Amino acid sequence: MRLGTPLSSGALRVMLLGAGELGKEVVIALQRLGVEVIAVDRYPNAPGHQVAHRAHVIAMTDGAALRALVEAERPHLIVPEIEAIATEMLGEIEAAGLAEVIPTARATQLTMNREGIRRLAAEELGLPTSPYRFASSLEELQAAIDGGIGYPCIVKPVMSSSGKGQSMLRGPDDVRTAWDYAAAGGRVNQGRVIVEGFIDFEYEITLLTVRACDANGTVRTYFCEPIGHLQVSGDYVESWQPQPMRPAALARAQEIAAAVTGNLGGRGVFGVELFVRGDEVWFSEVSPRPHDTGLVTLCSQRFSEFELHARAILGLPVDVALREPGASAVVYGGLEEAGIAFEGVAEALAVPRSDLRLFGKPESFAKRRMGVAVANGADIAEARERARLAASKVRPVKG
Repeated sequence: MRLGTPLSSGALRVMLLGAGELGKEVVIALQRLGVEVIAVDRYPNAPGHQVAHRAHVIAMTDGAALRALVEAERPHLIVPEIEAIATEMLGEIEAAGLAEVIPTARATQLTMNREGIRRLAAEELGLPTSPYRFASSLEELQAAIDGGIGYPCIVKPVMSSSGKGQSMLRGPDDVRTAWDYAAAGGRVNQGRVIVEGFIDFEYEITLLTVRACDANGTVRTYFCEPIGHLQVSGDYVESWQPQPMRPAALARAQEIAAAVTGNLGGRGVFGVELFVRGDEVWFSEVSPRPHDTGLVTLCSQRFSEFELHARAILGLPVDVALREPGASAVVYGGLEEAGIAFEGVAEALAVPRSDLRLFGKPESFAKRRMGVAVANGADIAEARERARLAASKVRPVKG
């Protein structure tokens, strides 16, 4: 793929649909390779807007508005970074030859709806997953639980991210609350949820799987070292790399990830989420883009997941080598306020081998992810301790 000069007639133009903290890092990685980047989000001054060549605010679930913007900007590549997108229109855009969708339009349609990707993994590819059913009403949800899923179980909207709308149900009294919460937390209110039986796993991982061209231009599959993570209410709080795994479990995880991503096709980074117990591995979900738990790669790998994504989508070679053990810890907003400030940054960066990313989100919520601390250590225990300590030093305050 030929790389021109940004803002010239020969520029290679990439449009990101979603300009949050992960998109912002992708924008920066692409610009370092001389790419002209257009960042799109549903609200103004999103993190990626602040660093892109051009920024637009539209409802990305509005197919007509999305197509009009693509026709006006004429990007070569479209890179979806969130779930709430008119994926059917992406298919039309790809079919019309207006732009190449990363990794493919089909992949975005399947993965941005939990029903599509779960049916692909379990029913078409025959991969191990938790027991599951789908429900379109409170009554169907109760029937699914009573009909075999049982308690405890997990309820999620078919379209959501970062744990939004997700609940663990421990008994019948939790069902209505979970249904209402799922409806409120979905990226697009589809009126449909997935209910999953609980797996008694030891730990869960994100296996960053990269589909990229080798020196001969052939797309191959590469695996980063597994990332362990801690979640609270379905939202990532800490991550670390490498997560220790038994050789058989790691081989099985890579086999599952290769099967899913190979079926989806295209190029780029895929965040494959898996449950592990002993040598057993279950597929959970896959994101066709960098993963929030992969923020740890900013300090742990030779190239972060964002740099790997940029290289892969541009058809360039990748290097997934681990540099040293690392960890990340989330910095929450802590208050409901627009235009907040941060204190304690110097103290955070005084923690040995630490670094910090403050995302620049224009509005803070108590549990909104506003930044992340990353740190290295001799092992993951030391790295986790340093990352947590650095994150704890950062104090969001009113601007």
